[in-house]
Amino acid sequence: MEVKFAEFSQKWLSLLVSGAIGLVALAGVVTMQGSERLGGMAGVATQGEKNAPLPAAVVKQAVQQEALRLQLLKSLPTFGFNNLIADWTFIQFLQYFGDDEARNVTGYNLSSKYFDVITKLDPRRVEIYPFLAVSVSFYQAKPETTVQLMERGTNALSPQIHPDAWQVWRHKGLDELLLLGNARESARSHEMAADWVEETPKGKQLAPAFRSTAQFLRRDPDSVPVRFAAWSSVYYQTNDRLVRRRAKEALLRLGTQVQKDKNGEERFVLPPRSN
Repeated sequence: MEVKFAEFSQKWLSLLVSGAIGLVALAGVVTMQGSERLGGMAGVATQGEKNAPLPAAVVKQAVQQEALRLQLLKSLPTFGFNNLIADWTFIQFLQYFGDDEARNVTGYNLSSKYFDVITKLDPRRVEIYPFLAVSVSFYQAKPETTVQLMERGTNALSPQIHPDAWQVWRHKGLDELLLLGNARESARSHEMAADWVEETPKGKQLAPAFRSTAQFLRRDPDSVPVRFAAWSSVYYQTNDRLVRRRAKEALLRLGTQVQKDKNGEERFVLPPRSN
């Protein structure tokens, strides 16, 4: 099984390790609610002989059961463990998303359900939103759902709560521009990203760029240079093969030329447009 998110956040690892004591308490809650009803997808990977592919019917049944578990998580009491249950659900998502063989059978339809639970319980966890953007927008092809779930983050966060909260606005703006074609909302999201990043250490570098993007989108909603810059950032900021392929296809449709640097890495150049 190839885990698609190769650069798993070190911050997440430290959070999970430091939360070990809390997870023991959470385990008690889960036990009271029924471990079989909240068990996640782990059983799919351990059934049958090692490395032997599971029957499609078994995989589909496991996904149906997991969908019911996620539905229960939305309605069951959390006993004050919202953040820990959100972290636990995120771990289950990583296990689900990284199981390529199973996803080839069932697709990625549970991705939005995982993040529905996660963003409902802990919308202030900034680190999960890039995962949301990739898994739901690109793999599930539901950018409108991504934007709705990201609004939980933009409503709950602020620069005072988390210095990287601007990233949620930025990801929202990219989905609105590149996948939904809503330049007006994308301009607003980029302006909000600029406002939120202004007073952070990255403000001098990023705030002017975000404001410039918003201005360009208001003047020219179909701006090729803005879309080129946005798709380029999507391409270079991910190691995911599917996302890179789709970003490259979009860049080529814009008339981009592909060149190779001295290390053999692809770089994209937008030729000057004729007037």
